[in-house]
Amino acid sequence: MAEQLNQVFVPRGFNELFNAWTRFPEAVPFAGGTQIIRSQAEAELRLPKIILSLSEVGELRHMSRTEQYLEIGAMVKLRDIIRLGKIVPEALTRAIEGIAGPQLRGLATIGGNICNPGYQLDCAAPLIALDAVYELRSAQNSRWISASRFFSPPGPALKSRELLTRLRIPLDQWDFSAYRKFGNRDSGSEGGVLIFIMKNRKNILTDLRVVFAGECILRDRNAETFLTGKRLPLSFRDAQEFSVRWRQSLQEAGRPSPLIRSEILGRVESLIHNLAD
Repeated sequence: MAEQLNQVFVPRGFNELFNAWTRFPEAVPFAGGTQIIRSQAEAELRLPKIILSLSEVGELRHMSRTEQYLEIGAMVKLRDIIRLGKIVPEALTRAIEGIAGPQLRGLATIGGNICNPGYQLDCAAPLIALDAVYELRSAQNSRWISASRFFSPPGPALKSRELLTRLRIPLDQWDFSAYRKFGNRDSGSEGGVLIFIMKNRKNILTDLRVVFAGECILRDRNAETFLTGKRLPLSFRDAQEFSVRWRQSLQEAGRPSPLIRSEILGRVESLIHNLAD
């Protein structure tokens, strides 16, 4: 039989939340709960003994937009982000649409997806590529950190009793986005998400970002810089040089598995050579 919970706190604001967390440091913040469910195979669900439910903290469900960025609270459901429509950058929309089915997207939150402790889930790659930043809050203060710096082994860059509260996504105009998901981590296999985005101004490639996120982050900024400013279509030589640089980056990373690295390289080469003569 499942263990009886000692306590469940349902704070209605940050003050209540951090007061409870200070009194019970072992308490576990609880968002959509999908990762807890996914990680257990037993018939009866085992939950932490002390839970801090985030469901009633209104600030965590807030969404807003300015001319420069889209701001999303950590407790916003993945389904509701998709429903915002064309406001959301295509790279993020496609990644969310690739997560399980509508039922799970109606439970899972963007904060839960970002803060998975074992490896980066599907939203990490587009958020890194889009230069998103995250607000991390504690009882004493708050700080902002880039999506690219947030996750480093062995897990998210959250300090003790610190909470991801919101994220800001720049609303730049990207002329092309591509998405590819590798493996199926829902069934226990290795995998990750690759995002490819670019800007084209008068047939000049003005910005390019290629990011893979899974058990590690893979990105070659030098390769991106090499192509920035090149005329489109690319020369075969430039496209080939980009591929060579990515192949070298994958070899040096040593992760993920050789099979996944081979699939990543194949996808990167296909996308970049489509931009060539």
